[in-house]
Amino acid sequence: MRLVSTLATAAALLVAAPALAALAPGAKAPDFTTRGAIAGQVFTVHLAEQLKKGPVVLYFFPAAYTGGCNAEAHAFAEAIPAFTKAGATVIGMSADNVETLSKFSAEKCAGKFAVASAGPNVVKGYDVALGKQMAGRDITKRTSYVIAKDGRIAFVHDEMNPEAHVSTTLAAVQKLTGK
Repeated sequence: MRLVSTLATAAALLVAAPALAALAPGAKAPDFTTRGAIAGQVFTVHLAEQLKKGPVVLYFFPAAYTGGCNAEAHAFAEAIPAFTKAGATVIGMSADNVETLSKFSAEKCAGKFAVASAGPNVVKGYDVALGKQMAGRDITKRTSYVIAKDGRIAFVHDEMNPEAHVSTTLAAVQKLTGK
């Protein structure tokens, strides 16, 4: 009985603990090329090209047009001037298809930053698979990475609650760039 109680307590602690992203600060961010959209216009997103301009905030969100993801997109859109001032590019990523993300980029992101489709290799490379499906498609964890210009992970915020992703990633970018 005591063993069962101990195992139950350990299992509860594991479930209650926040998920940890596999890519820790200092790790090399996997490069990728995918399709995305900004202000409803579809284009190719290549991480290495974006990093030539400066740090990148790569934020994964579970699914477009859901409450938390809509709020997070709006918050990032409102903060784009501060990210730009700090020299960073923001890219939202989800397993949604490009057609959905094209509409989402115009409506919920206010056309202020790109959102891109994270295929299976990107999801695996960034360890953001949530292990659940919605409407027959996989969804990702809500994980934000700040990637330094050299392609290394500088900061990770891995939390399903969308509230702190913008403020913590902005602070990390400002610390990284000194702006």
